[in-house]
Amino acid sequence: MFRALTLIFLACLLAPAFADEKADAQKQLEAARSDVIELKKLLEKLQQEKSGVQKDLHKTETEMGQLEKQVKGLQNELKHSEEEIQRLDLEKKKLEGARLEQQRLIGIQARAAYQSGRQEYVKLLLNQQNPEKFSRTLTYYDYLSEARMEQLATFNETLRQLANVEQDIANQQAQLLEQKSALDSRREQLAEARKERQLALAKLNKEFSARDQKLKARQQEQAALARVLKTIEETLARQAREAEQARQRALLAAREEPLSTPANPVSSGPRVSSGATYGGPFAKARGKLPWPVDGRLVARYGTPRGGDARTKWDGVLIGASAGSQVRAVHGGRVVFADWLRGAGLLVILDHGNGYLSLYGHNQSLLKDAGDVVKAGEPIATVGTSGGQDTPALYFAIRQQGRPSDPAQWCRAQG
Repeated sequence: MFRALTLIFLACLLAPAFADEKADAQKQLEAARSDVIELKKLLEKLQQEKSGVQKDLHKTETEMGQLEKQVKGLQNELKHSEEEIQRLDLEKKKLEGARLEQQRLIGIQARAAYQSGRQEYVKLLLNQQNPEKFSRTLTYYDYLSEARMEQLATFNETLRQLANVEQDIANQQAQLLEQKSALDSRREQLAEARKERQLALAKLNKEFSARDQKLKARQQEQAALARVLKTIEETLARQAREAEQARQRALLAAREEPLSTPANPVSSGPRVSSGATYGGPFAKARGKLPWPVDGRLVARYGTPRGGDARTKWDGVLIGASAGSQVRAVHGGRVVFADWLRGAGLLVILDHGNGYLSLYGHNQSLLKDAGDVVKAGEPIATVGTSGGQDTPALYFAIRQQGRPSDPAQWCRAQG
């Protein structure tokens, strides 16, 4: 009894502490969401371009990314409808087989009843010397009649089910035609968007025909990326400071109120600051990370870009088939998912403790800013956005704001 009262007393003391802990976790989550919105506004300002061609390319490639996603969704729906029609066709064949067998049995019973039943019944009526035999025989014919009626009822039910299946098939075929029509429409829109992109690229290449102009454009692209990364890093550093301050306040409060605080006063919810380690510390994964996509390295870290030694790759370029899935090399939080000059459709992941991974030139983006992803989770698809001629993925790793060779982080067999 004393033990039960003690437990109740402790529960009353700890309940407010757990409520405060939950409230703190909720505040941190709301702060993270606010940071994402604030960061998006800052990045939108940084992405304002003076070049009309760059604006056209931005609009077209973003639209292409959305259309690619819609086309894939419609293809999945189309496949599901075709599988459903196949299933219904198989069910229809089974019901038609059952109908034919039931029809055959009913025909046999009908002929047998006609050939023998009438004659025997007449004989029984004329010969009533044995009433018991007459009664048993009538009962036997009643059973046969009931069996025939059940057989007919089963036959009618089979016909009803067959009619329902045929109606379902008709509905599925109508839906399939609608989906095919929608898919054809989206493909036409995608083809038109690709045509517009080719025109924009032709204009862009004309603008950057001279080598010095290309160099200047590349420097501007790198500067734009540097500004974005700086903004992200400053925001993440501020989040880390605020999270540390909140943790210190929680520890101080725990020392002041030891009786009303649980053994672990720090929130057990997911941390969203830059100090978070999604799936383990990123630094310990050096040399063990998978490559984000299967393909061939067409440009290595530190090599000249476009044959011009004045600019070098701060990441790698991996050639792969258009539409191939790009996967996160490590758990993290999406801090950028948008179009950026030079990088096209770009995803940036924060892995905590100052580590970022970048994935550019995508065809479509599968995640939004603020999403938490696991290692190996698809985040984008390979494409040619950002002015590329052939499908390839730009992949880079940043450590405390400095570029790092991805080949030193990823497995050699990648």
